[in-house]
Amino acid sequence: MRTKWIAWAVVNVAVLATFTIGLIAPASNLPSESLKRAWLPGETTHGHYQIELDCDACHDPSGNSSEPSASDVMQDACISCHGEQLELANDTHPSKKFRDPVHADLLNIINAQDCLTCHREHVPDQTLNMGLTLPSDYCWHCHQDIGESRPSHVGMTHDTCATAGCHNYHDNRALYEKFLADHHGASDHIEGGRVPHRQTRETLSRSDWEMVALSLEQSDAPEPVETTPELLQDWQETAHAAAGVNCSMCHGGSESKTPTATPWNDHVAMETCQECHAKQVDTFVTGKHGMRLGAGMSPMNTAMARLPMHTSSGGQDAVHGGAAHAELTCNACHAGHRFDTKYAAAEACLNCHADDHSLAYADTAHAALWAAELDGSGEVNSGVSCATCHLPRLESGEGVFVNHDQNASLRPNETMAREVCLNCHSLEYSLSALADPQGKTQCYGNPPTQRTKSVEMAHEWFEQQEAKRRARQKRSP
Repeated sequence: MRTKWIAWAVVNVAVLATFTIGLIAPASNLPSESLKRAWLPGETTHGHYQIELDCDACHDPSGNSSEPSASDVMQDACISCHGEQLELANDTHPSKKFRDPVHADLLNIINAQDCLTCHREHVPDQTLNMGLTLPSDYCWHCHQDIGESRPSHVGMTHDTCATAGCHNYHDNRALYEKFLADHHGASDHIEGGRVPHRQTRETLSRSDWEMVALSLEQSDAPEPVETTPELLQDWQETAHAAAGVNCSMCHGGSESKTPTATPWNDHVAMETCQECHAKQVDTFVTGKHGMRLGAGMSPMNTAMARLPMHTSSGGQDAVHGGAAHAELTCNACHAGHRFDTKYAAAEACLNCHADDHSLAYADTAHAALWAAELDGSGEVNSGVSCATCHLPRLESGEGVFVNHDQNASLRPNETMAREVCLNCHSLEYSLSALADPQGKTQCYGNPPTQRTKSVEMAHEWFEQQEAKRRARQKRSP
């Protein structure tokens, strides 16, 4: 009998030890992932599932308080990842708004100072788009009297506030009344529409070497390193060789001139790319492709994805052993040594993504424009690739760079209207297309079936205000 009790105790201790190891082991420790998954209290949202095994990312105290509450810890975690995004978005409902006595009473209706009020994790049955876990009529509770100041809103149902093209809780940069009114009357298609020209050299974060073009003979790979004529030719034809970037500057070695010089390494780390392309890497690790790397975990691979993916692939991506195991690092899209940005702009995406939106791209007018630019029959920057919309070209103090956070223009999708669509389309057309339920599935290959009224409503509002102003002027002595 005693032997059975000992065996029972040993089994229980072993089980407890196994799960404890799973709980405290680093998220980057792949063997512990299945054990850590057993501790998840429920399915995570699409935005966080990649880092769901890094429990400390959300639940570890930041040290700002000696006795932090669970809510404080989570709030700190939200702000550490999303605070800068909200600042850039000119958050319409910042926490400070509710510290103003004018609005403080609204906190009795909804605690708008706490992210967890609207965005809880591990509750899939309550989770709506954008990770919202409140009922979709939450706007009504504070804005139920909107019809008194906006007669145009009388009769609108309580759950239409956040309809695409109307309002968002945080980011309304493409929906402010003045912005809408300023774009009234524009034609659907802008003649000669172009995306901004990339200014890669101007936006380099490091450029302290002599940018003189290098020939094949000047490659400085050390003798023991095996190279091929094809590999060297690929390098010599790139912007790297044209800008004087030699082998050792990326791979290391005794002649390396990088601040983090190391012995020669066949595999170039993301941190090496970051030395010159800081903006690209900094934005990459905040998006779905690179967020695991940003959290110190192993790279995302397509086998982990929730979206449909191809199980095999050809072309340049074949070097990764098929799409099912393609790791998302810089080289996933910018395969060495060509670093072909044209390949990365569409073909690299379509080698992995197999959802309806991606599969529909090839039959769209956008794809035809991109094909024309590639074969030279179309003008430079006139084509529309996957990257055109999902990796928008943004102005910075130094010039135009490519934002590598492919989700930035989807939080919410009206952001894409301002940063991308307006290069070629009117605001009214853009918002209508983004609001069209079929638009996403068809990869916006057809005109929107319905038109949003936001632009017209804003125009009419300002017209009415101007008419009232003129009437007052006539009455004044």
